[in-house]
Amino acid sequence: MDELLDFTGKVALVTGGSRGLGRAMVLALAQRGANVIIASRKGSNCEAVAEEARAFGVAALPHACHVGHWDALEVLADAAWQRFGKVDVLINNAGMSPLYPSLGAISEELYDKVMSVNLKGPFRLSALVGERMAAGDGGAIINVSSVASVNPSPDSEPYGAAKAGLNAITRSFAFAYGPKVRVNCIIAGPFLTDISKAWDMAAFEKRAKISMALGRGGQAEEIVGAALYLASDQSSFTTGTLIRVDGGTP
Repeated sequence: MDELLDFTGKVALVTGGSRGLGRAMVLALAQRGANVIIASRKGSNCEAVAEEARAFGVAALPHACHVGHWDALEVLADAAWQRFGKVDVLINNAGMSPLYPSLGAISEELYDKVMSVNLKGPFRLSALVGERMAAGDGGAIINVSSVASVNPSPDSEPYGAAKAGLNAITRSFAFAYGPKVRVNCIIAGPFLTDISKAWDMAAFEKRAKISMALGRGGQAEEIVGAALYLASDQSSFTTGTLIRVDGGTP
């Protein structure tokens, strides 16, 4: 194992950790020695990934949690500290971007749900975990944003607005909890995870070949390098930063 990315004895909490980018990050951290907390809405899915993580010889805590529910996040943070006594790495990965027929057809319920999962949840959990990190030995918080936050596009208006807010709080939280806590953000491009099953793939592939430098969507494992860097001491002088992992999306 590369000693630069050795997480032995560390504890990492990943929201949306049961599938897609979250699962890839959970398993990468576990493979490198981190004990992991997998948070997602469905407990059975969390347990399945926990079992995968335990195969690396680490402890894994599955925790069913809807990150858009304010009070549920306090329960999640308390569960993490009760089990492990600390969290060294928090990855706010959970997100949602539902389809809608038109802007006028967006209901207040849908709008609020998108804001809750993509912005309110990371805000609250970062506050709960960041305060404890700052009072203890410090740590790293990583937010997972989207290119929709910096390059607004049709069909993702509420999502893009919420992720733009996530970009903003990344820098403000870095100042709030620094110097002991580093807070950074990965601006993710189009990844071919579960969410892409709803896409018109023929249209996406045609567009990607023209507009993206790499000409394709990403695979979940391709988020891992940036996440490990930001979670590790190798990024000790990196905070309040937005890092694009987007295949060269304009």
